[in-house]
Amino acid sequence: MVIKPIAKIHNDFPSKFGIPRQSGRITELKSKIIFEKEFRNEDAFRGLSQFSHLWLIWEFSENNTEQWHATVRPPRLGGNTRLGVFATRSSFRPNSLGLSCVKLEAIEKDEKYGMVLTVSGADMMNGTPIYDIKPYIPYADCIENAQGGFAEENKDYKAEVEIPKKLLNKIPENKREALLKVLQDDPRPSYKKDIEKSYGFPFADFEIKFTAKENKITVTDIVER
Repeated sequence: MVIKPIAKIHNDFPSKFGIPRQSGRITELKSKIIFEKEFRNEDAFRGLSQFSHLWLIWEFSENNTEQWHATVRPPRLGGNTRLGVFATRSSFRPNSLGLSCVKLEAIEKDEKYGMVLTVSGADMMNGTPIYDIKPYIPYADCIENAQGGFAEENKDYKAEVEIPKKLLNKIPENKREALLKVLQDDPRPSYKKDIEKSYGFPFADFEIKFTAKENKITVTDIVER
């Protein structure tokens, strides 16, 4: 079977570092889904507004290898424990497909791009190709008493974040809360948390620079790109 992208996502993450590890965790992050010309027929969107959330099937398009591995080191386990790839959401899979649940915020008709979806809570890089969109159906997709395995161990973890007010004021007000929660979600590899180190990542039109050790993150500069 040959599949092809139906759309691409557009958001504030031009690189992989800093992107939330799971969808739905940071609802303040907004993205636009812009469809390829072939799929802009308005009939394809009929009834979509009745749903609050969507499943996105997409590609880990920035993987730099075609190899997959039977075992991987989940970041949330410190990068030292190996588990089977099918027990993780690692990007290095037999087929580089991702699955995300996002909230549908708006459906708008754009003069240039046709039907455009605004969604929140995506965990995807700007430009990521999307292969399919399906509605989230609560009675079928929400399983009571489901077990989350090792992923439950650190689900409530939040880093302590310090952003000087003069730096935070450089960020547009409607993006500040999203940036704060991205940092609280802690983009660092888990196995490096005991080492004091400097990091940086692009967010919107800015480069966010910070230092971190243990569970403390301190923003040291915000530079317009």
